[in-house]
Amino acid sequence: MTTTSSVLKVSNPIQESEPYSLGALLTYFLRLGTFGFGGPIALVGYMQRDLVERRGWISKQDYVEGLALAQLAPGPLAAQLAIYLGWVRAGTLGATLVALAFVLPSFVMVLVLSALYLQYGGLAWMQGAFYGIGAAVIAIIGRSAYKLVRMTIGKDQLLMALFALSAFVTAWTESELVWVFFLCGVIALLVNAPPRFFGRTVSVLAPWPWLVSGLHGPAVDGTLWKIFLYFAEAGAFVFGSGLAIVPFLHGGVVGKFHWLTERQFLDAVAVAMITPGPVVITVAFIGYLVAGPLGAILAALGVFLPCYFFVIIPAAYFRRSVTNPSVKAFVNGVTAAATGAIAGAAFILGRRAVIDVPTVLICLTTLLVLVRVKISEPVIILASGVIGIVIKSTMGP
Repeated sequence: MTTTSSVLKVSNPIQESEPYSLGALLTYFLRLGTFGFGGPIALVGYMQRDLVERRGWISKQDYVEGLALAQLAPGPLAAQLAIYLGWVRAGTLGATLVALAFVLPSFVMVLVLSALYLQYGGLAWMQGAFYGIGAAVIAIIGRSAYKLVRMTIGKDQLLMALFALSAFVTAWTESELVWVFFLCGVIALLVNAPPRFFGRTVSVLAPWPWLVSGLHGPAVDGTLWKIFLYFAEAGAFVFGSGLAIVPFLHGGVVGKFHWLTERQFLDAVAVAMITPGPVVITVAFIGYLVAGPLGAILAALGVFLPCYFFVIIPAAYFRRSVTNPSVKAFVNGVTAAATGAIAGAAFILGRRAVIDVPTVLICLTTLLVLVRVKISEPVIILASGVIGIVIKSTMGP
């Protein structure tokens, strides 16, 4: 999540949309899902630039309201905004088709990468690549947390305290606790916009084994159902940008279910960084490693279906409450907690990925490049992978 004012800076606002077809909108989101690198904040910015400023397909008011709804609801910010804009154009049909067009390209890319990883993950060159990529990912996550702090918290002391609380709890427990998010939201609500009454009263079996085969062979009975339910929970209760899902996934995938090792989980986050589109597509990679192609499909459905319903169901009624001070205060508290969770996740994963002098140098160099040079994250990730291969080949087994 991010504040509306931090993303929306329209120099020549357009009050009314120009005529356009649903097909043209779908083509746009298919292209954005294929080539839209840079993470949720960048994707939201692309939509504002292309659809509001340049083409005038979406009015400024519709964009602002869609962004506010995406901030309020749990789930991936950019995907929810895209779904809302599809709903504005053609109701539920438009929302559904836009969701598919936006997510499908990166999902297909992740399936291919997952198959290659499963087939060749033991090769030295791939281990070397992820050795370097893992260190770079830590810098990217840390940088994203810093940017979110500046954009969503600023100098607000209450939100900074909630951010610190969430970061500490996440780092200490090595998991994302949903109740912390809601507690932070309630605290911000009671402090900044207390309700009026508050002062007066206080296992499915697939027909072909390869469809459900992951790192450890065919998935056992019940695993597919667990995959769908767990990632649906992630999609329903994780607030914030795409990276906010990382600590939640770490707690379940590595800690609770032991589906992946720390190294494999970092590789999954790295795959999400390499591919365009929403960052949460990393769940498809995890699902593939656990239960093959069918696991990837169920994981993706689980994480995206909640955010889809969170958009199309309240969309018609949302405009009535978008400016409500209580709603804004609650969202600000949840945003602070989500940002803190990202910072905590950077600490947790950093202890596993930054393990020696070369990885420290890769991490620090990545951070320096992100701050000083305008290079897209996928380029940095690929460069780090090449450096990792070179270092590993030099160091030997």
